[in-house]
Amino acid sequence: MIIACPACATRYAVPDSAIGVDGRTVRCATCRHSWFQEGPVIEVPPAPAPVAPAPVAPAPQVARPAEQAPAPAPVAAPAPPPPAPPVMAAPPPAPAVEQAPPPIADNFAATPSSFAHEPPFRPRRNPARMWTMLAVGFALMATGAMAAVYQFGLPTWLPLPQTGHSEPDLKLTFPAARQERRPLNNQNDYFNISGTITNIGQNRRSVPSLMIVLRDARNRAVYTVEAAPPKPVLNPGENLTINTAIVDAPKAAVSAEVKWKVN
Repeated sequence: MIIACPACATRYAVPDSAIGVDGRTVRCATCRHSWFQEGPVIEVPPAPAPVAPAPVAPAPQVARPAEQAPAPAPVAAPAPPPPAPPVMAAPPPAPAVEQAPPPIADNFAATPSSFAHEPPFRPRRNPARMWTMLAVGFALMATGAMAAVYQFGLPTWLPLPQTGHSEPDLKLTFPAARQERRPLNNQNDYFNISGTITNIGQNRRSVPSLMIVLRDARNRAVYTVEAAPPKPVLNPGENLTINTAIVDAPKAAVSAEVKWKVN
């Protein structure tokens, strides 16, 4: 028999035994739509019509003689009616001829049937594999960004947090010419930090710690260290000289920046 999907009109040629007389629920292999398919209609030939019996002619009536009555004169008997013509039985109807199903186009023959032994199924998606691929891609992007920052430094348009703040009445004087690398006696070198802190106000001021940032030729921060002042309080107009030697400074450091430490 030929069945068709009511959703996408895809047709399938299936044997009658796959559906059965009572029908069954089937599913379209193209659009995955399910519906109840009625069973094939079995045509039963009608029973032959009964043959009507031939009418029987009535028997002629014979007059009985009355008791002690004289015999009447003989009367001629009436002629019997002519016999009825025989009734012919109707011929039985011809048996219904099962028509062959219409030919199916080539495109329907190539369509997989949902009643096959191994119906086609779509492969299930693996969410764990998808998340793993996303994590690997993110890790590669992060590694590339870190390598670019290490090679070229942070972009100039990126806002960076401030490493220091201004102190009222305290002035930092650290000329760039006095921040330089100097040799030691044992053929090693160190980075010298030299400058002054001046109280230009009219009151005594507490001196906070300093933040020293060493930078390379591309102005990238390569070393950061905190330095405590040798004197915690400055009187009005008093100067405080700072001389700090950084022995473990990186070889790439060529300049220094001195700021107040942010508490």
